[in-house]
This record gives sequence, C-alpha cells and structure tokens, in this order.
Amino acid sequence: MQCRCYWLGEVPYTSAWAIQRRLARQVASGAHPPTLLLLTHPPTFTFGRQGKLAHLLWGEEGARQRGIKVVWSDRGGDVTYHGPGQVVGYPILPLGKPAPDAQGRPRLPQGDYVGYLRRLEDVLIRVLEVFGVRGFRMEGMTGVWVRLPSEEPAKIAAIGVRVDARGVSQHGFALNVATAREHWDGIIGCGLKGYAVANLADFLQPPPAVETVANAVAEAFAAAFDCEGMRCEPAPDGII
Repeated sequence: MQCRCYWLGEVPYTSAWAIQRRLARQVASGAHPPTLLLLTHPPTFTFGRQGKLAHLLWGEEGARQRGIKVVWSDRGGDVTYHGPGQVVGYPILPLGKPAPDAQGRPRLPQGDYVGYLRRLEDVLIRVLEVFGVRGFRMEGMTGVWVRLPSEEPAKIAAIGVRVDARGVSQHGFALNVATAREHWDGIIGCGLKGYAVANLADFLQPPPAVETVANAVAEAFAAAFDCEGMRCEPAPDGII
C-alpha cells in the first residue's frame, strides 16, 4: 500500500496526540494515505487505560518538580516514559472497517489487533538487528526485550496502541536509544516490577543518532507493512 512517513523532531506529547487524531480522521475518510509519524518527546510520563497512579513513584507533583509532564491518554497499557534519546512511532493505519451488528447497531471494527502488536514487535526487533543487538519477546508481555551484558533481561521498547471506532490505529511504540536513566526511576514502567530498562547506548558507544535509528525504523516498518517506496520525510506544512 502507499504510505507516508514523517519525521517531526521533538513535539510535546499532547500536541502529537492531537496530530494523530486529526490524521486518523483523514486516513479514515481517504483524504490522507496511511502514515507513520516518527518523533521524540520532551520528558513525559504517560498513562494508558490500564494505568495505576501507584506506579508513578514520584507522584505527579514530584514528576513536575523534576521537569517531567504527566499525561493520561487513551492508549492501551500502563505508565511509561518518553523523552529525548528515544524514537517514538505513531502508525496511523486502517486496520478494520466498522460494521453493524445483527440489530443494525454500530459495532467496533473487526481486525487482527493482536497480530498488529506482534508486527510492531517484529519491526523493532529488525531495527535492533541493524545495530547488531538481539531483541526478543517475553511470553505474555507486549514490547521488545534485550539481554544486558549481565544477562539480565531488560525492556528496550514499549508498545501501547488504540484502534478508534473507524478502525484506524493511533499511538504506537517507543524505542530507547539513549534516554535519561534516572527518569525511569520515577515509575514502575508498564507496571512490571523488578525488570530493568535498556537503551541502545548500553550496547553501542557512542550510540547512534536518534534520526539514524528513526530511518532504520521507517525501513523496517515499510517492509513489515508492505508500504511501497516509503521514506521518512520532513513533516510538511500543516502536519505539526
């Protein structure tokens, strides 16, 4: 299929969320092709629909005192961190079509949403391979993991998505390149106690530039989702 990929640079989380909603409406109507947004965020803790405030160890005021915004969103999952040194990807893709139920009432679109999560994991595992790092899945957990030099498993990429009533995906994934390690101390990431967080910087010194990793993400995504000739371009006027 024909797709677009836009590199947005650093965008506040709530601004990127508004961009997603606007693009999702356009993709659903056919006014814009399916799109992958790649960007970074300023320091932000975000909660998904399964989020628990107890997993914000610093509390909302403590996070703000450290310069980290707190946002409650409509994606899946619990709490995670976004910040500089991370590639965030928001695929705006049509995954299913709404259809009436037996009584003619609107019904949520039907689609292979679990399969969609697995394909996103495949994309991120391919990206890690480009940089010589082996990523893998952990049974029963969404996201991508690596083994640190100590052999300890650590999460390097988180995934949390939403599919709207029109069957279009929003939100997506975050791949850690060289995030601030101390900021992760403020949360129980994804609600998983006792698991470490990893960056590409744990394996590569110096770590690759975020833009370099973003280009690798675009290539792997295009291959996984059959996006013909897709390249990551600067965001056109009107997107941001």
